[in-house]
Amino acid sequence: MKLSKASIALTMVMTTGPAGTLLAQHWGYEGEAGPQNWGKLDAKFAMCASGKNQSPIDLSGFVEADLKPLKLDYKAGSAEILNNGHTVQVNYAPGSSLAVDSRAFDLKQFHFHSPSENKMNGKQFPLEGHLVHADKDGNLAVVAVMFQEGAANALLTRLWEKMPNKAGEKSTLPTGLSVSQLLPKERDYYRFNGSLTTPPCSEGVRWFVMKKPATASKAQIEQFFKAVGVANNRPIQATNARAVLQ
Repeated sequence: MKLSKASIALTMVMTTGPAGTLLAQHWGYEGEAGPQNWGKLDAKFAMCASGKNQSPIDLSGFVEADLKPLKLDYKAGSAEILNNGHTVQVNYAPGSSLAVDSRAFDLKQFHFHSPSENKMNGKQFPLEGHLVHADKDGNLAVVAVMFQEGAANALLTRLWEKMPNKAGEKSTLPTGLSVSQLLPKERDYYRFNGSLTTPPCSEGVRWFVMKKPATASKAQIEQFFKAVGVANNRPIQATNARAVLQ
């Protein structure tokens, strides 16, 4: 699915202005602007209500498939970390990619949700990371990783040192950080077709969810939640006729 530049911008949650000030936002996770009303807030968000392949989902009923190992070519390249009021996001420098379906998807950014948006056989995790990629035609692919409470994640430690605690703020990150440090050592994954989990909820997104969770410390999870100030997970959507491959 080819998405417009506007949709890709929303996917990247680019909601800060040139000076780092927060732009007007009319959707959120609570009250009248919450997920149950996203489809009514703007005609461009209609898919949030009418879509049949929406994300997140409860991954279950798995279908055996010949899934090839993901070809991840992640280089050190984080550039800045920002708090946009919806999440904490790291905008990644060009040069890292995911190769799948005979396409190259460039890593654009990664961000987090607490608690997790997707579930696995009904289990929800305290934190989920989304690595957002786009190919040259605007098609999107997301690599998702769950975090369970345990040992501190080394990359999160370095990111959170620079994490802005107020919406609209951003910080420059030191060089030499690699997103590969977020992922578990075992890279087996589930695959399904889905959507963005934020407005405009555009469909046609390839989802690759790591089977094995990584770990994050209780303090790291709490620090993220405090910075965002709200549970920023969209509720589970109907799987409908989709297959979840493993």
